[in-house]
Amino acid sequence: MAPIRLRHPKGVMTIQVDLDSFTVQDLQQEIYAATDILPSLQELKAGYPPHSLTLIPELPLESLGLQKGEQLIVTQKLEASRPASQRSQAPASTSASHTPPTTGLARSQVAEPVAPARPSAPQASGPDYVETEGGYLVHRIVPDDNSCLFSSIALVFEQDIKKAQQIRKIVADEIRKDMDTWTEAILGRPRDEYISTILKPASWGGAIELAVLAKHYATEIASVDVESGRIDRFAPPPGVADSGNRCVLVYSGIHYDAATVAPILDAPDDFHQTILPKQSSGDDDAVLVAAKKLADKLRAKKAFTNTATFDLRCEICKKGIKGEKEAREHAKETGHASFGEY
Repeated sequence: MAPIRLRHPKGVMTIQVDLDSFTVQDLQQEIYAATDILPSLQELKAGYPPHSLTLIPELPLESLGLQKGEQLIVTQKLEASRPASQRSQAPASTSASHTPPTTGLARSQVAEPVAPARPSAPQASGPDYVETEGGYLVHRIVPDDNSCLFSSIALVFEQDIKKAQQIRKIVADEIRKDMDTWTEAILGRPRDEYISTILKPASWGGAIELAVLAKHYATEIASVDVESGRIDRFAPPPGVADSGNRCVLVYSGIHYDAATVAPILDAPDDFHQTILPKQSSGDDDAVLVAAKKLADKLRAKKAFTNTATFDLRCEICKKGIKGEKEAREHAKETGHASFGEY
């Protein structure tokens, strides 16, 4: 273990990190434990004069070029900060059909999540909302702790985000049980490895998990993408009883939140309707129309991250790289693990 000195808003302290085996995410989690600044809101600078570090959480810590005794300046992104009351309460794919989706949103297919810092955009006076039939569709922010999808589902179906790990177990049990649907080809890795990974609190969920949970709860899960306004709908598969209801999640590119309907503004959380009857099978359903408007509102605040298109450069061979997927592939092929945004 090597000492790394942190200079942050609360003062100065030293943490211990393993320069050989830690990932960037491991460092971010240590900083979070020391400073209470969520990984997605951390901005790190090192060197003299201090320069910003490009954080790709799944890459090895060596990608940051840190040395024993290094000093890091840790700040919180002001445009991404959330009121403390909201933080304590809570931290995608193409349109889903009845066949299991296999898009890049299945984040649990990677060993560790890639989580570039995301901006968050609740209103200063509270979460964002839009008016809809019967009340207001409210953006319900959950913790940015790599279990956001599971926390959102727990909030919607169990009314308790603390049951996120229980939701992970539901997914693991379904994949273990349904070997015909959840093949190694669909999962992108051996079944036992996938199950082991998805049970870990640090592993992200995505399209596969949403498909599994739609079946388990016999309820459509509609995920609205903030950047595009697209709604991806995960429905119970043929042969499974459909409750005729749906719920709404908000996807920012690297984070899921829930959206629920409050009868009046400032209604207590337990007054919110988290599961809603489907009024239409199309996107003209009142709650889906409201979901798109909510996405518009968040997009205007740039509350999303496009991880597929941000530009990187390998600092070793100077090759231009687009998005986290190419960064992972390049690191795997070459062993190069130092990237910078440009």
